[in-house]
Amino acid sequence: MKLLYNHKGFTIPELIVVMTLTLLFSSLVLSFTFDIWGGASQLQNSSDTLVSRQNLGDTLRNRLNAATTLLNQNSIPDPNTMVSEPTDASGSHWLRIHAVPQTIPIPASGSYTPVIYYSAPAIGTNKQFLMRGSSPYQDEFILYLDGAKKQLKLRVLAVDASPLANPLKTSCPTTIATPTCPRDHILAEDVLNVSTKYFSKSGNPVNWNDVKDPETGASIGPDFSSDVEVVEMSVTYTKRAVIKGRSDSRAQTTVRVALRNG
Repeated sequence: MKLLYNHKGFTIPELIVVMTLTLLFSSLVLSFTFDIWGGASQLQNSSDTLVSRQNLGDTLRNRLNAATTLLNQNSIPDPNTMVSEPTDASGSHWLRIHAVPQTIPIPASGSYTPVIYYSAPAIGTNKQFLMRGSSPYQDEFILYLDGAKKQLKLRVLAVDASPLANPLKTSCPTTIATPTCPRDHILAEDVLNVSTKYFSKSGNPVNWNDVKDPETGASIGPDFSSDVEVVEMSVTYTKRAVIKGRSDSRAQTTVRVALRNG
C-alpha cells in the first residue's frame, strides 16, 4: 500500500481556529445547560415550599380564627421562655410586645424573636369549652422565630382548668421535649421574615406608636386587647440557589383573620 507522504494535516493556525471554535461551542452548550439546570432548580425550590405555604395558610387561619384576643404577654407562666421579659425575675414570661406593624427578620442563629401571642378557649375531650363560671378557660399560644432552624414555631401554654381535665399539653423546646411536654409545633421552614399588621373591626390600621404621652413621649396608643380585631400576617420564605450566580427563590403566604373578640 502506497503511503501518502504529501498529506500535510492541520497547520498551526487551522488548529488554533478549530480549538477556539470547539471551546466556544462547548461554552455555549455548558452555559445553556446550566441555565436550564438553574431554572429547574428555582422552580423546584418554589415547588418545595408550595405545600408548606398552603399548609401554613390553613394552619394560621384555623388557629387565629379561634383566638379570643392577641396578648401583650403570656399570663400562664412558661418555665422555658425563649425570650423572657427583662423585668420579670421569675423568667417565666415572654418579652412584652405591642400592636406595632412591622417586618420581623429571622434572627441570628441561636437567637429567637417573638411574633404574636394570643389566647383561645380551652376545649375538653368532648369538644366543649372548659368553663370557669360563665366564661371559658383560656389557653395561650406563642408564635416565634427560631434563628438556628429558620423556622416559625408555636409554643402552647395549656391552662390549668382543675378540676376539669384539659387535654391540651404545654409544649417545650425540642431539646427538652418529653411525652408530657411535646416539642413546639413547626409551622414553617426556610423563613426569611414575618410581617404583621393590625386593624380595628372597621378596618382602620392599629398602631401602638400612633399616640404618645405628651409628658414622657412614651407610646400609649391603641393596643392588642382593646383595639385589635383583625390581624394580617405575611410569611416570606427563601431557599438558596443551588448554582452560583442564580438568585435565591422567594415566596410569600399572607393571611388576614378576624378575631373572636369582635
